[in-house]
Amino acid sequence: QVQLVESGGGSVQAGGSLGLSCTASGRDFTATIMGWFRQTPGQEREFVAAINWIGSSTYYTDSVKGRFTISRDNAKNTAYLQTNDLKPEDTAVYYCAAKPGIGGIPQYVREDQWDFWGRGTQVTVSS
Repeated sequence: QVQLVESGGGSVQAGGSLGLSCTASGRDFTATIMGWFRQTPGQEREFVAAINWIGSSTYYTDSVKGRFTISRDNAKNTAYLQTNDLKPEDTAVYYCAAKPGIGGIPQYVREDQWDFWGRGTQVTVSS
């Protein structure tokens, strides 16, 4: 089992930035692929970004490329999502996700490809 706890959400104006964190416990963090999804009311959970076990490979959905950056610090068992140039359409609950694995491009865009989930943190962007 892996327990994931997100933090760092909040409210910002369009063009602003927020840094999200996800701290993991309960499993060898270095053998875990980490990801972020987001969800708005009435919509399915949407893939945002993922990072492989050592941080050497990342994958993003097109709408956040160039604005969001996923990273990780294995010494702190923490993954991060830096969100810049935020837009009102980025408003959502952001969820951290984890799955066992070490190599390859973390192109796991479907919700059912992930094994563990946090409870989410709200990001609200006003225009």
